[in-house]
Formats: sequence, structure tokens, C-alpha cells
Amino acid sequence: MEDPKIVAERIIQNVERVIVGKERELRLAITALMCGGHMLIEDVPGVGKTMLARAIATSTGCSFKRIQFTPDLLPSDISGVSIYNQKLSEFEFRPGPILAQVVLADEVNRATPKTQSALLEAMEERQVTVDGITHKMPAPFMVLATQNPIEYEGTFPLPEAQLDRFLIRIHLGYPSATDEVLVLDLQQTSHPVDTIQQVTDPNEILQLQKAVKEIYVDPLIKQYTVELARATRDHESAYLGASPRGSLALFRTSQARALLEGRDFVTPDDVKELALVTLGHRIIMSPGAKVKGATVADVVADCLRRVPVPGARARA
Repeated sequence: MEDPKIVAERIIQNVERVIVGKERELRLAITALMCGGHMLIEDVPGVGKTMLARAIATSTGCSFKRIQFTPDLLPSDISGVSIYNQKLSEFEFRPGPILAQVVLADEVNRATPKTQSALLEAMEERQVTVDGITHKMPAPFMVLATQNPIEYEGTFPLPEAQLDRFLIRIHLGYPSATDEVLVLDLQQTSHPVDTIQQVTDPNEILQLQKAVKEIYVDPLIKQYTVELARATRDHESAYLGASPRGSLALFRTSQARALLEGRDFVTPDDVKELALVTLGHRIIMSPGAKVKGATVADVVADCLRRVPVPGARARA
């Protein structure tokens, strides 16, 4: 395999042809892919959430499925069903859209909790169980879920157990005026997502994920990561802090960021840069903090100030 950094940069540059002016968000999305994790994209309609998922699938040569979540969607519509075959006189499994390598769960908070729970086993155990038979997910496997934070009518908030299964949460946001003009130019005759080419393959993605795990993390950095997660649990504004799965998410994404920066070791800056996107959606604010207008970002920023950075000199 060629240099993992070169492979990752090639994917990012290819996706940038579709998603304009969002380099940081694209790097976070590819970071999630490199870690073998899932991503929640929370933003208003029309900013490119669906196109981001399609562009990643096309660039990596992975199979792609889209699930439009609605209130009448059933768990079997996601995982698949067993249908009786009269010719063979036996039941055969018809796989649902979740059994793809890149899955877009569009407006995931519009489905009922029962249907949302169909994603839990697939996202964590990388398998689905239908009629007592377990079916393994393809590799690599990544769920990109979207939700609209503005419109709450007819939606069902994601439970903490499901939020915790997302490696990172990002917000794309509106493009700048210059970038928005460039979007108009690019889509004047056709959409860029229909013209981009595959630049890698699933096997290379698996090698990329393996390379991320080999990035060195000093014991002091590991301790710093854990202390940050623990600080969110003890914070006075948090009703519920980040779980140990959050510590692992921060640990793994820090390795991926180091690889993207061309290093074979993790620094405290890697951890600090990724603290909010990996821990923020795992924190539940206390009612009193909500009344005061405190946010999750405030809690994470405060924890970063409180926890001593490894290697830093003590301040007077």
C-alpha cells in the first residue's frame, strides 16, 4: 500500500470537487472513515449532507445505500426480511439497505424509536439479526446519519445509546458568498457528484484503517484523553458526561488526525482539536445549565482549560 496520508488526501481532494469550501468538515468525515466509525451530520437542509455521503462512497468505490427515515418506516425495512421461496421450499434472506458499505440514514430522527433501534446492533456489533440468524456487515462499513436541528415537529430525538454510537458529530454550515457562487458555476450544466471518479478501493480503505491503529500514542496522551472524558462527567453543567466509548473515540480520531498531518505519533493538540466533535454529542446538559444558556461547547472548552496538558509547564 502507498503512503496512507497520500491515499487519504486523494479522497479529500476528490470529495472537495463536490463539497466546496468545507475542508475542515471533509477532513473530519474522512477521519471517521479512517477510524471505521460512524458520523452524525446535524444541519439545516440544502447544505450538502447527502452529497457528502454519495461523494465519499463514489470516491472509495464502496457500495452505497440511502434510507429515508419516516414515521412509518419499520425495522425490517432497514435490516431486511426472510421470504419463503416456494421453488426451494425454504426461507431466504432479502438483505435490507443497511447491508451496504456506506449507508446514508437521511433525517434519522424522523423514525420512531423502535425503528431507530434497528441501527444499534448494526452500528456497534457490525451485524444484523433477522429471525435468529446473524448476518455480518460488509467491510468497510460506515453510517452517515443526518438530522435537521431546526424542525422538531414530527421528529423523535435520538436516544443517548444511539448518539453514543456515532464516532463524531459535525455541522456543515452555510458556505461563504464566494463559495456559493462557485457552487452555482459547478452545477450550471451538471452536478459534480455525477462526474467524480473512484480514487481508491475498499481494500485500501481497510489498509488505511489498519495504519491508523499503528500510530503511536504516549501513555501521558492516553491519560490526558481519559481525564478529559472524566472531566465532562464531573462538570457542574453536565447531567451526563462522555462515556468510555467517548474516550475511545477521542483516542482513535487523534490517531487519524496525526496520520493526516503526516506524523506517526499523537500530540496534545490532536486531542484538543477533536474533543468537541467526539465528546460533545455524548454530553447531556443539566436543566439549570440550559436555563443559564450554557452549551455543550462551553462544557468541553471549560474541561480543556481545567485538565493539565501533558508536557506543559505549570502556570503561576
